[in-house]
Amino acid sequence: MADRLLRIGAVGEEDAILAFKAIGAVVIPANTSAEVGSALHRLAKDGIPLIFITEEAAKMAAEAVSKYEQTMETAVIPIPGIRGSDGYGAQQVRATLIKAIGADILSKQD
Repeated sequence: MADRLLRIGAVGEEDAILAFKAIGAVVIPANTSAEVGSALHRLAKDGIPLIFITEEAAKMAAEAVSKYEQTMETAVIPIPGIRGSDGYGAQQVRATLIKAIGADILSKQD
């Protein structure tokens, strides 16, 4: 039964990702670009298909994040950190949707 559950990972500032432990996620605190890149690599290597990453960590290691955007096996989703959102995550989701379907379905139309 446990093999059927979706495995989730979380990377970023410890205070922001600690709650993911409560739902059984693999949590890896990371505060530098190198730590973020290493954490993403480890989670992907371990076959974790869904990785939440704080916006601050994603910006810090943009190159590592973009590497996993090109794979079908791993989805890296930016989430707000302990300081809240600065819009980076929403911009990334919008860009991914535009690439996937060819249209900006999230734009506000009057």
